[in-house]
Amino acid sequence: MTILTSTRLRFEPLDDVHFDGLHAMNGDPEVMRWLHGPSTADETRAMIGRVRARWAAWGYGWWALLDAASGEMVGAAGIQHLGFDRANPHELGWRLRRASWGQGLATEAAFTLVRHGFETLDAPRLCAIRDPGNDASRRVMDKLGMRLVGMQVWNGETVPVHALERTDWEANRAGNHKAAR
Repeated sequence: MTILTSTRLRFEPLDDVHFDGLHAMNGDPEVMRWLHGPSTADETRAMIGRVRARWAAWGYGWWALLDAASGEMVGAAGIQHLGFDRANPHELGWRLRRASWGQGLATEAAFTLVRHGFETLDAPRLCAIRDPGNDASRRVMDKLGMRLVGMQVWNGETVPVHALERTDWEANRAGNHKAAR
């Protein structure tokens, strides 16, 4: 399983050792307000099981985001497929503990996922979905250079879908875009 790093973060494949930090984050109503509400301990354990199965099947999934200096879990971020179906485009996702909001960590994590998705997974396109009211995620998607492609039904809800094409990312990198840093 792949460990990633960025300036301030260490990405470890999500596993049982991350349960306490993940459950504290997933149990926070404010963190989960755009993601169907807080999770119980059993739901968090089930999530870890699903993530581990995807790592085994796909070779990628969700990572625990750890502060590179302290090792403290500050969030989670991942690459999966829309609808959990490999026939669909790769989907990026992220969430942070409330104490980590407003520090640029979601953007840093998302740029790392974009780089990994295009350079390592050779994805032709990366997508992200969000609750229509989640402006913080929309701002991260904008910083990534993602474009709104429209409203689609995913996970039983009609949501905005944003996408970044590999060709656009490569052109931005060639032009010294922020994603290349």
